[in-house]
Amino acid sequence: MDAATIADQSRELAQDAATLAEQAAELSSGAHMLATAGANAGGEPFIFLFTVFVLACFIGYYVVWSVTPALHSPLMGVTNAISSVIIVGALIAAGPADMNISKVLGFVAVALASVNIFGGFIVTHRMLSMFKKKQK
Repeated sequence: MDAATIADQSRELAQDAATLAEQAAELSSGAHMLATAGANAGGEPFIFLFTVFVLACFIGYYVVWSVTPALHSPLMGVTNAISSVIIVGALIAAGPADMNISKVLGFVAVALASVNIFGGFIVTHRMLSMFKKKQK
């Protein structure tokens, strides 16, 4: 590859990155507008967000219980990935210097998500060991 081709490809990547950044900004502003619309509609933000949480619980329940056994392992892998994201959010919640309820709940979230992640890895390891050939 010559320098001109590399330069052209890097310009294309930069344009793609700028487009993705604009789309991410639009999505985040859309989510913010949705949250403020719930608050401005006369309701409390807590009620709006709690409603979203309850609906997500129902959807999650029906999605998980309708998974076939063959898809259980990939579902566990995704669950571990989601738990790692939960740990990041919990660390942010547990981060403030003052001692309040968010710090306590953040610590509890870190502990429970850690148990979930490590337990998932242990279960995955045990499942994979079932498929190994037995050595004599």
